[in-house]
Amino acid sequence: MQYVPAVVVGAGPTGASAAILLGQRGIQTLVLERWPEVYPLPRAVHFDDEVFRIFASMGLEEEVRSISRPAPGMRLTDARHRVLADLRRDRQVHGFPQANMFDQPDLERVLRRALEKSEAVEFRGGVEVYAIERVSGGRAPVRVRFRDTDTGAEHEVWTDAVLGCDGANSLTRSVVGATMEDFDFEQQWLVVDIATPEPLDIYDGVQQVCDYERAATFMPVTPGRYRWEFRLKSGEKPEEFDHDKVLELTRPWLTGVDPEKLTFLRQTCYTFRGAIADKWRDGRVFLLGDAAHQTPPFIGQGMCAGIRDAANLAWKLALVLEGKADDRILDTYEAERRPYSRRVVQLAVLIGALMTCGPAQLTVPRNAAIRALTSVLGADDKIVSTFWPTFGKGPLVHDGGRRKKRTGDVVSQPSVGGKRLDELVGSGWALVYRGADRIDAFEPGLRRFYDELGTVVVQVRDTDSEANALLDHQRANAILVRPDRVVAAAAETPDLRVWQRRLVSAGITNCKESR
Repeated sequence: MQYVPAVVVGAGPTGASAAILLGQRGIQTLVLERWPEVYPLPRAVHFDDEVFRIFASMGLEEEVRSISRPAPGMRLTDARHRVLADLRRDRQVHGFPQANMFDQPDLERVLRRALEKSEAVEFRGGVEVYAIERVSGGRAPVRVRFRDTDTGAEHEVWTDAVLGCDGANSLTRSVVGATMEDFDFEQQWLVVDIATPEPLDIYDGVQQVCDYERAATFMPVTPGRYRWEFRLKSGEKPEEFDHDKVLELTRPWLTGVDPEKLTFLRQTCYTFRGAIADKWRDGRVFLLGDAAHQTPPFIGQGMCAGIRDAANLAWKLALVLEGKADDRILDTYEAERRPYSRRVVQLAVLIGALMTCGPAQLTVPRNAAIRALTSVLGADDKIVSTFWPTFGKGPLVHDGGRRKKRTGDVVSQPSVGGKRLDELVGSGWALVYRGADRIDAFEPGLRRFYDELGTVVVQVRDTDSEANALLDHQRANAILVRPDRVVAAAAETPDLRVWQRRLVSAGITNCKESR
């Protein structure tokens, strides 16, 4: 009978990331995946700078950079391809390009290699999980049963935690007892991936055609690879779109291109929908990624949301499995991620409806509204960032106080002393502060608590302009940053004992004070 502290069901980007992050913290993890090899066809094509930062925290910065390319942003056009707005994504708030295009099989191969290199992670492909059972009085709280897809041989493993990263048709979701809250947004889209021997002479970012008659999305993915997405009209069926009809749809982007030189890599139909699970956890069984939420692709957050789930849960679960925290800290996973993800899904639904839905007679006023909105907010990413969620006040996000310190958001990554913040603090907690007094020694009674959390102290000097700008933005002289880079607390002067009491109330109970 096999025992392992953590089992991850599904080795897509979310599951592989969760396993790598747990393995980095020394948690022995078994990954169970139906497919023995990486699924070869393209699916997700975009990740943002926060997710790039998470990949970098896994030690994969150079590998991920080699299989992706920065994109300048998104261009909204009307049906005749006249520009309504250019939404730039060219800042580097987190130390990486804000928008990155990639081919999912390439990314999954990078993640699989990282799984293979991790001494704490075992990957088993070609197996199907058919039962996840919470068992009282067993060797561990959860039993997972699975079978080899080739031989039918059955196996079981006992574990302290199951991370269900098994997609939209999740078995784990039924075990948790969750149902999907539907946001009444469902559209069928034809997705076409094409390769060309020579680059197309087109805009290098994502183009969204805002047309109620035939909404479309076009994006250069990686060199020589392009994707089109076309919304199907009511009554249209995917099988109606033969090679000639698809070629006709893509023709506006193919000026001067010999169609005989195009390679059609894939043509499929997806249903874009917005939905979120009403429950993300039952005991030590968790939902992540598409098992927990499904997001229309209009703001490029489908895969990103799952990676964020993994980054939020991994360090909390590791503390519990290491005996440094109790299960109260696991309550914060759903409490933080579900409202955040719900807001992201709603934002994607709203933007998708604005760009693709409604009667034809609203086209002119809609286009005028898009121009006006981008004129007011500026031609960058403020339309999305203005409405982007943060974590609300909770056990691991402290109130900003009377001066409204900024907490609950992912901290930007400045240069401090010539190094990026993440290079200085590693994968643990960080206390970033400015001032003449040195506090890195802590009070004697607090030192062990923060040391066991792996807290790195970073003192910001007058010459650290980026770091000082960060603290100005936070309206604070000191911030406490979690392992997932969310700002847990901010203050004029750090009150380490108050912060400690709040962390203990969140469940971090076994990082002892020394007396």
